[in-house]
Amino acid sequence: MRSTLILTALLLALPLAAGPSTAEAAPRAKPPVQRTGPAYATREDAMAFAEDLAARRNLDPAWVKRMVGQAQNLSVVSRLMQPPPAGQPKNWNAYRGRFIDPIRIAAGVRFWRENRSTLERAEQEFGVPAEIIVGIIGVETIYGQQMGDFRILDALATLAFDFPESHPRAAERTKYFRGELEQFLAYHETARSNPLAPRGSYAGAWGMPQFMPSSLARWGVDYDGDKNVDLARSTDDAIGSVANYFKGYGWVTGMPTHYPVRFDPAKVDMEALLAPDILPTFNVARFQELGAVVEGPALEHKGPLALVELQNGGDAPAYVAGTENFYVITRYNWSSYYAMAVIELGREVKEALGRVSASNR
Repeated sequence: MRSTLILTALLLALPLAAGPSTAEAAPRAKPPVQRTGPAYATREDAMAFAEDLAARRNLDPAWVKRMVGQAQNLSVVSRLMQPPPAGQPKNWNAYRGRFIDPIRIAAGVRFWRENRSTLERAEQEFGVPAEIIVGIIGVETIYGQQMGDFRILDALATLAFDFPESHPRAAERTKYFRGELEQFLAYHETARSNPLAPRGSYAGAWGMPQFMPSSLARWGVDYDGDKNVDLARSTDDAIGSVANYFKGYGWVTGMPTHYPVRFDPAKVDMEALLAPDILPTFNVARFQELGAVVEGPALEHKGPLALVELQNGGDAPAYVAGTENFYVITRYNWSSYYAMAVIELGREVKEALGRVSASNR
């Protein structure tokens, strides 16, 4: 009850006039946190990487070496990349509570109202519902309020050259982050922009939707027409880029993300149903043969389904039948918990927006 009252108060406090322009709506930057560490200028492996990158990408070798040399090894980044302690039970209710609360919902309503025309344009052009775009940006950065304050060059260099060796996927992740550092430097050299300026997450993600450099290069959209893709200050670019990302990964317009599911105790085969994890694998007939029961519109679903399990600590798990669109959301973050948080935040914001609109008539 208390959270409902808080949400109502926050929503009623929203202005009735149209929202500000993109530039006016952009969040004010906080003074950057100064994080320092040893520079990579004296590291042979880092300088060899810079020389190889310049040769392969036909970039100015002096510029690349200078930029890599100015990157700093931040020990806090390596620590933050360590996996959580083994044995910690997953808890969907706790996870959900981190992202779906009155303050974030009210911020989502404000974001939607201020960017309604852009969201409608993106939905029409890319086929991705506004609520999914709103859910992503809300989960990632609370609509630009928390975009990260690590210098991205430092974060990427640290993870490219000093990824924690104790991590079970250290070799794979080192290769990945070297690729991201390459994309980041190539982007800024081509754009003649300063790679020392952007700040974001400790993993090197940037802007309102927290794109990695490879995602920016592949899916970034200049949606405000200023000949620049700025995911930190242009809400139009952020909205268009998220929509383009999902379309690129196969979003099917009009398809639900999931359906309710229950089980037939007489024939349920949980091991078989959960074996593919979140990858949609079963047609409706096979899903039901294995004891997962769906009803209503789900019976007419033409594509494959996955049984998505959301553990609740010591309580019974929750389950849904995930579609290909649910799987597309996990391309943003490989987690069914993340995908469900995006879906539910977008839904909560949409419902709250409807209540505000009705009260203002």
